[in-house]
Amino acid sequence: MIQQREDQEYSPRLKAVFLEVVENQLKANDPPETRQTLQRLVSEGISEEDARIYIAQAVCVEVWDVLRNRKPFNRQRYVRNLKALPRETQE
Repeated sequence: MIQQREDQEYSPRLKAVFLEVVENQLKANDPPETRQTLQRLVSEGISEEDARIYIAQAVCVEVWDVLRNRKPFNRQRYVRNLKALPRETQE
C-alpha cells in the first residue's frame, strides 16, 4: 500500500469520501470489476479494509485526472488499475 510521507498532510474526510465511492460501486456492482477486485485481493490474503483502500486509490487516480485535465472518467484505465492492484496505480 502507498505509505504516507511525513511531509504529506492526511485528510480523514477525503479518505472517507473515496471509501464511500468504493462502497457505492460495490453496492451497485458498477463497475463489476470493483467487486471482482475486492474478492481477488481478499483471496490473496489482504484484509477487506486494506483491499477497499487499494481500490479507493484507483478511484483517486481517476478523480485526479478528471479534475486536473478536465477529461471524462477513463473506465478502461480504472479497470486496468484495479486489475494491477495491489501494485500502485498508474496515471
